[in-house]
Amino acid sequence: MNILLGVSSGIAIYKAVDLASKIRKEGWNLKIIMTENATKLISPVVFSSVGNCEVYTDTYEIERGWIIHTEVSKWADIFIIAPATANTIAKLSNGFADNLLTTTALAFNKENKVIVPTMNTRMYENELTQENIKKLRGLGWKIIEPDSGHLACGDVGRGRYPENEKIIEFLRIISEEKPLLGKKVLVTAGPTREAIDPVRYISNHSSGKMGYAIAKVAKRLGAEVCLITGPTCLQYPYYVDSVISVESAKQMFNAVLENYSKYDILIMCAAVADYAPIETAKEKLKKTHERLVLELSKNPDILDYVGHNKREGQIVVGFAAETQNIIENAYEKLLRKNADVIVANDAKIAMGSDSNQVYLVFKDKATVVIEGSKEEVAKELLKRICKIS
Repeated sequence: MNILLGVSSGIAIYKAVDLASKIRKEGWNLKIIMTENATKLISPVVFSSVGNCEVYTDTYEIERGWIIHTEVSKWADIFIIAPATANTIAKLSNGFADNLLTTTALAFNKENKVIVPTMNTRMYENELTQENIKKLRGLGWKIIEPDSGHLACGDVGRGRYPENEKIIEFLRIISEEKPLLGKKVLVTAGPTREAIDPVRYISNHSSGKMGYAIAKVAKRLGAEVCLITGPTCLQYPYYVDSVISVESAKQMFNAVLENYSKYDILIMCAAVADYAPIETAKEKLKKTHERLVLELSKNPDILDYVGHNKREGQIVVGFAAETQNIIENAYEKLLRKNADVIVANDAKIAMGSDSNQVYLVFKDKATVVIEGSKEEVAKELLKRICKIS
């Protein structure tokens, strides 16, 4: 994929250097255009070195006898301007073409054109700026909204350059094919916590990484995504349509019960506690005895419920973290829960790691092995689900 990065002269330009680095690490091809004022803040040599790419600054620069703005606009699959100042936004929205960046923008006639507005909060909230952004959105520009927070000028408010990982994820989304377009996907993720007293709980080693990866990749593939998550240390996936945060298995069951009928594909990836204390102490239990006996009761079985109450055409995917007889136990679970697919793995290897090896087990006893990073596993899993949905 070919990315053309336009850089204007906002003080957040130093973060655009990191963006160029991250684009390079994604393996995408990169070219950069800087405005004249941008070069006064950071040398083009810095961008060229970090991005390992060509950097253009002058409309009238002669290179190999070609016209820069027409050639690079044809070359690029995605044109993103980050940071985009109020001045550059005003020029774009009114068709000005008075420098290499705006001239190239006028020549770029493909779908994926993106701006990242970044400026002082009073400039961002100014009616003229808001009108210009609205106009650009109506003209087909995709807007990555700025964050709120402390700004370089000392003000606090909206206008802050967003995290580069958020920008990269946006580029991943718009560059992917969309086999799940029109589908609605519900994903559960993470562990649950079953309270013993106000400070202690029963839980497990699930990190939530696999479920979060599935939610992210499902969004990239075009789905409307709802993530129901137990407590994790992870950043919520950018751009998923809704996130519901829960603690206990009963809370997760209630959240699934309230929402599952609206979704086409249900992926039950959460490591839900099988049992919970019958009583939760109202005060912290003191260490006064040699032994502490907890009486536990079985939690609602979420996968079993949705498997036996799914509507026609609804796909249910369960997960099985096993420590022995992985495929055999997974197939037995598939039949017992009335799921369509079980994703089985070795619990001793998968939990907490960034990679995974899983076995997709189907009702006809077919088994498929998928191995790689959790995002790679998620993508292959979702592509195979597309074939049966």
